Amino acid sequence: MAGLRSPALAVALAFAAATIAAIGPKADLVLSNADITPDGFTRNAVVVNGVAPGPLITGNRGDHFQLNVIDNLTNHTMLKATSIHWHGFFQAGTNWADGPAFINQCPISPGHSFLYDFHVPNQAGTFWYHSHLSTQYCDGLRGPFVIYDPDDPHAHLYDVDNDDTVITLADWYRLAAKVGAKFPYCRLSSSTLINGRGRSNGTVWADLAVIEVEQGKRYRFRLVSMSCDPNYMFSIDEHDMTVIEVDGVNSKPLTVDSLQIFAAQRYSFVLDANQPVDNYWVRADPNAGILGFEGGINSAILRYKGAPRSEPKTKYKPSTNPLEETNLHPLVPMKVPGRPEPGGVDKAINLAFRFDGANFFINNVSFLPPTVPVLLQVLSGAHTAQELLPSGSVYPLPLHSSIEITMPAVVAAGAPHPFHMHGHVFAVVRSAGSSVYNYDDPIFRDVVSTGTPDANDNVTIRFRTDNPGPWFLHCHVEYHLDVGFAVIMAEDTPGIKAANPVPNGWENLCPIYDKLAKGDH
Repeated sequence: MAGLRSPALAVALAFAAATIAAIGPKADLVLSNADITPDGFTRNAVVVNGVAPGPLITGNRGDHFQLNVIDNLTNHTMLKATSIHWHGFFQAGTNWADGPAFINQCPISPGHSFLYDFHVPNQAGTFWYHSHLSTQYCDGLRGPFVIYDPDDPHAHLYDVDNDDTVITLADWYRLAAKVGAKFPYCRLSSSTLINGRGRSNGTVWADLAVIEVEQGKRYRFRLVSMSCDPNYMFSIDEHDMTVIEVDGVNSKPLTVDSLQIFAAQRYSFVLDANQPVDNYWVRADPNAGILGFEGGINSAILRYKGAPRSEPKTKYKPSTNPLEETNLHPLVPMKVPGRPEPGGVDKAINLAFRFDGANFFINNVSFLPPTVPVLLQVLSGAHTAQELLPSGSVYPLPLHSSIEITMPAVVAAGAPHPFHMHGHVFAVVRSAGSSVYNYDDPIFRDVVSTGTPDANDNVTIRFRTDNPGPWFLHCHVEYHLDVGFAVIMAEDTPGIKAANPVPNGWENLCPIYDKLAKGDH
């Protein structure tokens, strides 16, 4: 079912997604299919506990999370099986709960459930969750996840940090992700959703998200890109933003007037509500799709308490102080692994990107998910690159070693590509748009733009192998991942089994999934 809905009904359906209470650390996540109208156009989607985006999950540093995913999906135009990735969490000792299908688990079959049971002992900040089975999260299975720190070192900088200060950005499509051609022929997004609401060119009457503030207060906003494809240039008219957190890493305060946020990245910023009581445009302009702000597209509303319930009249001004990744630094010093020189590590890996017009390749191999999850292969005795499948895509890494990965930007198709590494944050020793290597105090994060060929970029990251398990490293543009843009870092393969004991429920996933009819995948 698809089509235009009346403004009143569109508002009601969007409002339901925006007002559901946060859940966690123990919760059921019930997945089902339902018609939603986030931008004035109705289509069937994947919803979590009845809403899309999914409900905010919250907890505190040190919490034990027990998140039971119940798969009630039935729509044959979308995937019915599923798996969930808890993006940004290290999952030390629980690699089996990381979520990527066919890397760390078999998918959860429709009509079944699976308990993700993991601890967050030493992380706090802004995270999110999403399907990690093919392109399923583009159909709605995504939501924010916040870990609060009772001893937050930035607490003196803000007055308000709660459910209402989370801002999500997402691309939305008129057709299900599996309907139509694969990249590079896939369609562009129809609208940008901010906190689950947006407009397209044909639905400029649809309701927009309203973010409310009170004059004189300082707000910690947590910005989460849940995009499947585009990156966004984000700004709020007449307001600066002081960035204090990057992908779950506390950073030295940096004041900017705009920031480019790539798929899966997160930023916390402090906004001082110090402007006259009024309405102000919140802007998230994508790099592809429907561009600009005509009619309120790619927008939300920042509304001061006491302002009229009307759309802003503020005008767009070009940015004069945009965020530069090289200006971000950890709040507390974080040691960069290895020696302060290119290649000065225990193991250096260059990832040579290629695109042949249909598929992406890394070091001449296009990633194809194996039929047996990589973790299960390791637990069954496979340890070497020659033994592990998919052949050529698995890179075993020694424990307690410094690793450097270079990613020269030689592929223009779909660039810039945001690369995400599971199980770690990494030091960005060379950023996109820069030829400078910083071994002293670069930002650590878990998603980095790999830049463009025109800029002659060679983004370089470093991390230390202290977390045994197979960890996915991939482009977070879902349509690119779906055509092979990924590898696996298999960390300490001999020690994975002892470090990651698996529960009985995990062992049952593959036998159940393998019996599914193809139409139920």
